[in-house]
Amino acid sequence: MTKNKQPIEKIEEITFNDYGGKAETFWERTKDHDVSQNYAAFLAPFGGRIGLDILDFGCGPGRDIEYFKSLKHNPVGLDGTLEFCQNARDMTGCEVYHQSFNDLQLTDNSFDGVFANASMFHVPSENLHKVLIDLHKAIRPGGILFMSNPRGDEEGWSTPTRYGNFMQFDKSNDYLEAAGFEVLNHYFRPPDLPFEEQKWLAIVARTI
Repeated sequence: MTKNKQPIEKIEEITFNDYGGKAETFWERTKDHDVSQNYAAFLAPFGGRIGLDILDFGCGPGRDIEYFKSLKHNPVGLDGTLEFCQNARDMTGCEVYHQSFNDLQLTDNSFDGVFANASMFHVPSENLHKVLIDLHKAIRPGGILFMSNPRGDEEGWSTPTRYGNFMQFDKSNDYLEAAGFEVLNHYFRPPDLPFEEQKWLAIVARTI
């Protein structure tokens, strides 16, 4: 991978523009992905409550917002790609914030949980602590943060237009603990494959 030699703002601009230029293809490729395991893991600590205020961090075109809405929750989306935000609003009718991942403008104690599915790995390591602190402030006491990211030990440009920060569980746990979270559960995906083929790491954490 190519190491980062650019400011965070430029990293985001390049990465989000890459998604925006492929928005329709991305939707067609991901709309039918089975993420039921992640939905269940995120919602399990809430014990069947409905009407949860949920932030879908990196919501993309809105697939997961639509799912949470169908369960009678109150989802709000957030994405740095303008095309995704427009698509998500059109599809769900829900509020969707067009914001930088690295400069969040969120109200304190406004969400019961944050669902960050395949998004947090785009935050450079130098800014990850700040982003997790910002999310911690936005989550109500005892609330839940769910993250699912490709796992690995590298950071940088995986392609000329896509930046990634890939971590294993121990390093992810260190960041979460430093930001005031405790990990409740973690697992590797896809299920029912040998460990070396489970390229995704999912983590359920609670604010403390």
